[in-house]
Amino acid sequence: MSEVKINETVLRDAHQSLMATRMTTHDMLPIIDTMNQAGYYALECWGGATYDAAIRFLNEDPWERLREIRKRALNTKLMMLLRGQNLIGYRHYADDIVDIFVKQAVENGIDIFRIFDALNDPRNVEASVNAVKKYGAHAQLAICYTISDVHTVAYYTQLAQQFVEMGVDSICIKDMAGILTPKVARELVSEIKKVIDVPLNIHTHSTSGIAQMTYLAAVEAGADMIDCAISPFAEGTSQPATEAIALALDEIGYRSHLDIEKLEEIANYFKGIRDNYLASGELDAKMMFTDPKALIYQVPGGMLSNLYSQLKKAKAVGRYDEVLREVPNVRADLGFPPLVTPMSQMVGTQAVFNVLSGERYKMVPNEIKDYLRGKYGKTPVPVTDAFRESLIPGEAVMTDRPANHLEPEFDRLKNELGDLGKTTEDVLTYALFPEVGKAYLERKYQTDQLIRIQARYRRE
Repeated sequence: MSEVKINETVLRDAHQSLMATRMTTHDMLPIIDTMNQAGYYALECWGGATYDAAIRFLNEDPWERLREIRKRALNTKLMMLLRGQNLIGYRHYADDIVDIFVKQAVENGIDIFRIFDALNDPRNVEASVNAVKKYGAHAQLAICYTISDVHTVAYYTQLAQQFVEMGVDSICIKDMAGILTPKVARELVSEIKKVIDVPLNIHTHSTSGIAQMTYLAAVEAGADMIDCAISPFAEGTSQPATEAIALALDEIGYRSHLDIEKLEEIANYFKGIRDNYLASGELDAKMMFTDPKALIYQVPGGMLSNLYSQLKKAKAVGRYDEVLREVPNVRADLGFPPLVTPMSQMVGTQAVFNVLSGERYKMVPNEIKDYLRGKYGKTPVPVTDAFRESLIPGEAVMTDRPANHLEPEFDRLKNELGDLGKTTEDVLTYALFPEVGKAYLERKYQTDQLIRIQARYRRE
């Protein structure tokens, strides 16, 4: 019987894609012990936008979340999503920050680092891979899947081979927009498996309605692992339902190792959690439906939920489809970057600005200008000189590894943070999110001080 390993995404990508990463640690912890017994290969539970959302919106310590999950998941690997030189933030960080962050993540419980670069620029993942291997964890390099004249099966196959030569432990095809079709998946997996000698993981979303067919084609072509989400947080902009995929694969001769009774218990628990978020409005039912237009606009699930949230705040939800139509136009202008963090936020925000301002590129975020300056890496397709000149006239473009231009910054930031930097994790929080992180740390230690004062009064 052939084997297919399944990763569970409900603790990270599922709620990031469906409701902008608002699930709390309190809602996760009661079910972790059961998830630990279900037979998953790994629980994707950290990284991506979870850190940012925890300190920005939930007033939670993301490191404490990881530690608490680790305590309850002793027999199951924990996976995080790492944005290469961007780590879990939105700019490139110096190599010393990358090294220290990875070290802390390993010590707090991460087993597998799924590492990607938004532009698939190998130079931008070197430091992360080196750090992960240095601290004894599993380095999985992810190839961001997108569609353009440049992004062919041959391109991805060559990239996979190049990544394996960097010494990684596995490769992932990361289809964040749900646009990998069954036909292409079959060909892509077949060709990549010919040139790599490490496991191949396929990650997709149900956004366009074809994910289940894509997974079947990929597994039949030789994929070793796939990502699924437990049913209450599955489908729509999330991943296919874990239980359904496991049952279907088991029936046709693929052993998933999953305990269906445990999955049912997990699903029943998350049904209640889902209903609570639906009632509060944090989970919008619109995100739970498929939309084949994703095959046209190539917009990933997390980006869809964030775009919708952004337009909701601007009282412009009625222009949602108009913004979606503008996204591929902006992407073409920028050299067809894959729509994954931070490029998805940058392209999405620019599309919103173009639509709401009534004039394309009347308002341009600094991040877009830095991208055109080469500070994010090499664009998949060269940006036209005329377009670049129209936004950053007369400016030089960086052509080497962007992090080469960054001086070590941990010690400087530690001194800058002062008394708020009580732990290495505090300094990392400040380094990754200076304004939001500092505000969070101020709240955190004010609360701790209040608790100590209250405890002292009770003793007295």
